[in-house]
Amino acid sequence: MAKKTIITVATTGAWPKKENNPNVPMTPAEIAEDVYACWKAGAAIAHLHMRDDEGNGTMETAKFRETVELLRTNHPDCDIILNMTTSGALVASDDLRKAHLKELRPELGTFDCGSMNWMNTGLFLNPPKFLEELGRDMQEWGVKPEIEAFDPGMIANAAYYLKKGVLKAPLHFQFCMGCANGIPGSMKNLLFMKETMDSLCPGSTWSCFGVGHSAMEILYGAVALGGHIRVGMEDNVMYAKGKLAESNAQFVERAARVIREYGNEVATPDEAREILSLKK
Repeated sequence: MAKKTIITVATTGAWPKKENNPNVPMTPAEIAEDVYACWKAGAAIAHLHMRDDEGNGTMETAKFRETVELLRTNHPDCDIILNMTTSGALVASDDLRKAHLKELRPELGTFDCGSMNWMNTGLFLNPPKFLEELGRDMQEWGVKPEIEAFDPGMIANAAYYLKKGVLKAPLHFQFCMGCANGIPGSMKNLLFMKETMDSLCPGSTWSCFGVGHSAMEILYGAVALGGHIRVGMEDNVMYAKGKLAESNAQFVERAARVIREYGNEVATPDEAREILSLKK
């Protein structure tokens, strides 16, 4: 039986604007329609960020709520897994970063397992107190953490929180490759991240993405190493050098082609639930 590979689409993120690519979905209505198109193209998971009315990243619960309601009302056939960020605005309070998870109870939510400088301009803070509270709250609310690791030290942090009971096995990681101030995106570094995870958190599942010029290397590498993949305009507004992406579905369609040409099959949402030990 062919291996199933999960495609996550990260539609929006917190930084790309219409001036970077006019096709970036920004409003709840745009995001909901974009998620549906990506689901039809093969995405099993949608990683959601929200924007305020000025187009800046926000953690407003109302924006998440509106997006989910539009998706479920307009497209009741769509069974895509929703993965909601907890890091959509650097200035959001700890409580605001969690409020939408408590109300909406998505199947997945991000758990950024450490602090770092961000884009050479500011601080992305995830202090121990916040992470311990977030991990325990996610357990209570039935939201599985997607552990975003921007460097190998964050994998070691996850192993610590697993031992402490803040996280529960099996863990699921998202290796964030090529972000400014994080680990550079390369096949060598991807292999190192996977080996670190296998050593410290055996039995975990993983996905990854590459920002900028590393996008295709990481895409191919993930499939070859047996991982899962994330694509979308949160990570890249360019489809290829000198060519703006026409849509997030365009990224998903390419990922699906790579998976199939390698000999794997694109996982459906229900197959992804089984792989990630989720309860629908």
